[in-house]
Amino acid sequence: MRAKPLSKNGVIGLCSPSHVPLYEAAPGQEIPWSREYKNMIAGMEAEGFSVVQAKNMYKDTWGFLASDEERGADFNQLAADKRIEYILFGGGEGAPEVLPYLDFGLFKANPKRICSYSDGTSILNAIWANTGLETYYGQNPAVFTGWTDYNKRHFEGHILSDNMTAHEKNSEWITCTGGAGEGVLVGGYTMNFALLLGTEYFPVDNTEPHILFLEDHEKFGGPDHVSALLGYIEQSDFMRSVKGLIFGNFCDRPCPELCARLKVLGERHHIPTVYCDDFGHGENHAILPIGRRARLDADRGELCYL
Repeated sequence: MRAKPLSKNGVIGLCSPSHVPLYEAAPGQEIPWSREYKNMIAGMEAEGFSVVQAKNMYKDTWGFLASDEERGADFNQLAADKRIEYILFGGGEGAPEVLPYLDFGLFKANPKRICSYSDGTSILNAIWANTGLETYYGQNPAVFTGWTDYNKRHFEGHILSDNMTAHEKNSEWITCTGGAGEGVLVGGYTMNFALLLGTEYFPVDNTEPHILFLEDHEKFGGPDHVSALLGYIEQSDFMRSVKGLIFGNFCDRPCPELCARLKVLGERHHIPTVYCDDFGHGENHAILPIGRRARLDADRGELCYL
């Protein structure tokens, strides 16, 4: 199931399951730029969109986040609001806590495009797995503070339309193991995807083929950290359904250790694996549609949507 595209002057719903944002920092108050929402909302409105902010979005009930129930209620509020065509939220920590409070029936009855990245992996994959509704990985509200041409094309091709029938690249694709495979796209930030495996919130059919995309960043841990998470995924029942793997931006320079680890994984499971800088925590924020059937050709460096 695919929701209709966001209209040119449509309504965007914002919530924050993984961090406590501020609308505007007080004079002299220093907060990460990605958590001050005034400029993000202004950017959306400057492009003609209207914005609905969820009721509990700015709460810090737990001191570091709104409660899990409050954050879940925010999603359900946005899902039920028939004006909203696009739900957009950022990363941080805490998204897995929200899953028990999501009303998946609301998302199925009121389909809309939903996008996030990083910690949002947990919610995006769970919504797709429990409803069949495609979700979108790769962008957060901060993209509206300063588009690159590449990021804007992905927004236009996946959120404002369905025009992107094949993945548009903006980096060299490194083939770690060759070959090609087809399956349904799933994935996201490595730790969150690993935490989701085996839970009731990711009821996937492991006999159906999947193309897995993952990303991580050196600021969160080195290649050894990524390797441990890859090992966990490899040991899961889900791994037998994986027919190809794409890994996104890890650092701003070549990382031969990570590419070597991806080669080991590819050779061990007889699947194509590639590394690229198109999506993740770098400058490029390509969008990948979770739930879309796709074909990965590692030899040609192509990902085509079927």
